[in-house]
This record gives sequence, C-alpha cells and structure tokens, in this order.
Amino acid sequence: MYRGLSLSGSASAVSVAREQESSQASMDVEFAELSDLGRVRQGNEDYVGHAVPEAPQRVRSHGWLFVLADGVGGQERGEVASRTAVESVVEGFQEAPAGESHGALLGRLVQKANAKVLDAGHNPSGAAAGMATTVVACALRYDRAAIAHVGDSRCYLLRKGQASLLTRDHTVAQEHVKLGLLSASEVANAATRHVLSRSLGSELIVAAEISEHQVFVDDVLLLCSDGLHGSVTGSEMAAVAGRASDLNAAAQRLVDIANQRDGSDNITVQLIRVRSVERVGMYRGRPYLLR
Repeated sequence: MYRGLSLSGSASAVSVAREQESSQASMDVEFAELSDLGRVRQGNEDYVGHAVPEAPQRVRSHGWLFVLADGVGGQERGEVASRTAVESVVEGFQEAPAGESHGALLGRLVQKANAKVLDAGHNPSGAAAGMATTVVACALRYDRAAIAHVGDSRCYLLRKGQASLLTRDHTVAQEHVKLGLLSASEVANAATRHVLSRSLGSELIVAAEISEHQVFVDDVLLLCSDGLHGSVTGSEMAAVAGRASDLNAAAQRLVDIANQRDGSDNITVQLIRVRSVERVGMYRGRPYLLR
C-alpha cells in the first residue's frame, strides 16, 4: 500500500491524497510538499514535482521520485529554469527502462535537465538569458534512497529525532571549506555562502553529486530550498517533521517558522516518510530480495 499527500501554493494549499493496495510490493511511502512565496518575493522561483508508481509492477521496476529546484536569474527566468529542470527529471524518470539503477539514472536525468535549461535560457537570437537553477532529487525503491543534487538545495534524513544532511552545498563558501580556506563555523557569515559554484544552466556539462542510502521504517526524507534551511536548523526539522502524525501540518509548520524568522526568499519543502520497506541485497549491481 502507498499513500501520497501533496501541498503546493502559497496562501491556500491544496492537498491531494492517493492510496493503492498492492499485494506484490511492500515498500510504502507517504509524502507532503509545500512551496511558499515568502514575505518579500513577488514571484515563486522554486518548483517541485514527483512521480508516483501508478501500477503495482512499477513499485519495483521504477519506484518513487521526488524533485525540487530553486531557480536563479530573476524576472521570471528562475521560474522557467526550475520548472524546466523538474519537469525534465520527472518525465525522464517515468520513461526510464524498468530496473535501471537509480544512481545512474539520476545522474543521466540531471545532465539531460541541464541541457534543457541551457536551451531554454537562450532567446531566438541565440543570446544567453542568464538563468540557472539548483536541483535536488530523491528516488526510492526497495529499501534504498538515491539522492542527486546540484547547487544548495538540500536533502536531510530524519531518523529517531536526529537530522543528517545527505547533501553538500555547491557554493563558493563550501568549496573554500573543502580547500581549507574557511572553517565550517565561518561559512554562516561568509559573503560567498549563497554564491553557487555549480548549477543547472551555467555550463554545458554539470556534475551531479550522487549518494545512495539504506532507509528504514519511519525514516523521513526532507528536501528543501535555501529559503527553509537558511532559517530552520536540522534539529528543528527533526523535531517538527521527524515524528509528525500529519506531514501536511508539519510542512506548513516548517514554512511558518521560516517566514517568521526571515521570509526574504521563496520557501519550499518536500517530506517523504517511509512506511514499510522491502529488504534487498545486491549481487553484481542487481538487487535480490531477502526473505
């Protein structure tokens, strides 16, 4: 059985629920998503999407996908970039060959999305429009989560009251930390903390950072734009959403906290809770069920 709960919009969010019985697959997730203008911006340059398996056989052949993008560029260019990226990744996931490794698939889909954002960023005269976007995607199947990201949109794992950051911000400040030029404690006040070192639409080739993780029942995966993680700490995310009985309410609460503390940027969050898993092992890159 799986459930899907989604919220989108600013002042009035609409909730959509799906439920389907399946005797053939045991992975079960529920999710909520919410995107908010914030208190200052006139337009929303964040965009979210998801792909839910519509038939029992696709639970194992494809699984679930959740993706979030935060556009850069202003004057609606960021909005176009983020929407283009998300729609490209979702479409590619739905059309992917059955059983393809999620890690390899996400890397391929992010590169394809990069090409589409580049194409969309050129006007008829061939001049670059200067738009770009971050992206973070999470694909789930069996008992695994594959995470791919470019930019500073994040994915956290909330487990047993603790939050673990599964992504690394692709910003100039974080690159300076990697090089030993800044300490981790200095990043929060660095002038370059919001300057992206990697994004979709900036270069012909983009390297998505990809990781894979085992997930357990009651784990919550949280994807968000910097409008949320810039104001709400990981421990606060875990406290609000880690054991929440209502993911819709938890998403709204997180957005409310970010707006109360700042609200200068768009705020977007996706929450995905694992209800049950199907344990697998791997042999020569192929999964096999563990009984």
